[in-house]
Amino acid sequence: MKENVSTPIYSITPFTLLDYAHKSACILWFAGCNMRCLYCYNPEIVLGKGTISFEKVLAFLQTRKNLLDAVVFSGGECLLHKNIQELITTVKEMGFLVKIDTNGSKPKILQELIDQHLIDYVALDFKALPTHFEKITESELFQPFEKSLHLLLESQVPFEVRTTVHSDLINENDARLMIDYLETKQYIGDYYFQYFMNGVETIGKLGYSSRVLERETLSTSKIKVHFRG
Repeated sequence: MKENVSTPIYSITPFTLLDYAHKSACILWFAGCNMRCLYCYNPEIVLGKGTISFEKVLAFLQTRKNLLDAVVFSGGECLLHKNIQELITTVKEMGFLVKIDTNGSKPKILQELIDQHLIDYVALDFKALPTHFEKITESELFQPFEKSLHLLLESQVPFEVRTTVHSDLINENDARLMIDYLETKQYIGDYYFQYFMNGVETIGKLGYSSRVLERETLSTSKIKVHFRG
């Protein structure tokens, strides 16, 4: 791998059993994002700068070979970084599984990673339907997200769809419409609703979020709804 003096990574979580189902993993938190989601609880990562170079990451991963199953690329938005494919290629060559957490805004990069068989699992953030997408994300990136969803549906890469829920932003009717949307796209599988974390600093100044969704009524014959948080 060519020497790269940039420092795109904000921090490393050295061990987790929660972020990649049935796998032990570490998490690379990439600084920067092209969305400004009101409920985002990582403003220091989204708005901050990285401090860790790819070289330091690779040195760390050398010490975790045969100890960890996987590396999770998260953020921020990890696919924004220009050398991401090079790093993922190197990580795969080291023998790790690779999971990508993405907002879906970079379908071209995602397609290249899929074509090169560089990713083993994807968590795709479904922020909102077009009617609320710009308000929640402060971006106009719904169409790229939709393209990424289509790419994953057409691929053989296992993936999950997840949505963060603040009761002021997404209500039960919105949730049902989002499930309907996924069904029209022929999505079959798990759909995770992640409850907003009350009491932490977020990008938007949001009030208390109540857990308004009725767990037992949202799953359909094709989509199993789960709740996190």
